[in-house]
Amino acid sequence: MSIKDKMRPGFRNISGGLFESVAKADVGDAFAGLAARGVTMLSWADPFYPDASTPPLVREAIMQAYSDGTASHYTMPVGNSELKKLIAEKVQRVNGLEVNPQRNILITPGSDSGLFYSMFPFIMEGDEVLITDPCYPNNIQNVLLCGGQVVAVPLKAKFGFQPQPEDFEARITEKTKMLVLTNPNNPSSTVFSEESLLMLAALCVKHDLICVVDQAFEDMVYDGRKMVTMAALPGMFERTVTVFSISKGMGLSGYRLGYIVACDVIMDVLYGAAVTVLGATNTAVQNAAIEAFRKPGFIEEYTAVFERRRHVIAQIIEGTPSVKMLLPESAFLCWIDVSSLGSSQEVCAYLLEHAKVSVNCGTAYGAEGEGHIRVVFGCLKDDEHLYDAFRRMAAAFTKLAAEKGIC
Repeated sequence: MSIKDKMRPGFRNISGGLFESVAKADVGDAFAGLAARGVTMLSWADPFYPDASTPPLVREAIMQAYSDGTASHYTMPVGNSELKKLIAEKVQRVNGLEVNPQRNILITPGSDSGLFYSMFPFIMEGDEVLITDPCYPNNIQNVLLCGGQVVAVPLKAKFGFQPQPEDFEARITEKTKMLVLTNPNNPSSTVFSEESLLMLAALCVKHDLICVVDQAFEDMVYDGRKMVTMAALPGMFERTVTVFSISKGMGLSGYRLGYIVACDVIMDVLYGAAVTVLGATNTAVQNAAIEAFRKPGFIEEYTAVFERRRHVIAQIIEGTPSVKMLLPESAFLCWIDVSSLGSSQEVCAYLLEHAKVSVNCGTAYGAEGEGHIRVVFGCLKDDEHLYDAFRRMAAAFTKLAAEKGIC
């Protein structure tokens, strides 16, 4: 019996790149060397990467925490009380939820740990979990690590990647325990409509399901779409755990801070085990986040940048007849259909070689991701550097199409 055979089943097939090549951008360190080779990294959902972007008020707050000694000490594992009060005000204003900051909010060291922690108390061996496909890869891996079974529900381009009720209802069994959503969706950028979410909420109530929702990309929604918080819908607050982040809208990815909002019955358990599972989130980062929540106006500045960029990159891609892309509905992700050119992996490799651009392989986001790539247009501070990368991609698409006799 190998050492891996002694591990929990969900961990046995995971590879971190030490013994074999791993294509996923955020696993191992293979991708770290690409930038040194002159590759433009459009595979990190990290605003303005690798350029500096921290707002002065946030930078000053974190430096103050180090200079006055505050950073030397723990914050309580459940989070800084002042920060939680400001988050409660934001949650009421933005998400339509009236919460008690001392009973319904938990600060976490990033939303990824928050997502795993939100699922872990509920999922047991053999539990089935409904997950949209395509979806954020961690949604899948978290379920497997907990011992659950992933039940993928396809989202189709012909429906604008909106959930269809019959696809969910048909996959519910007596073993179904949870529905996991990322809204707006990563990788497709889809903002799930109120109609779609009301349908899913009704299914959760009817079948007594727990719902975990990742709203990391909620801050940037375009074209007048309504960003609906699942937990604010009738009958959902008591069964929904919502995970938020300061990495995307605030562009503070490296600060590693997220927060969970849930009813006090769920939160009592999360509070009780927080020190064991999460520890205490970085004290200086929490102090800096206080200033970000006090004066969040810089989010609007970032949104304006990405709003402008999505139209320009759409024009560049539309000029390439061999690929298709819907105009991004939120944030800074574009989901490009490259199926006419080959497999996702083949196209990614071609772009790396011929355009010197790193993008994400669609299959990392589920079976429905085959024939697609995810490209982050939020990287780089300078617009023209970004547009140049997309033009190189477009030229590579055209070249590959010609090689295959498509055009």
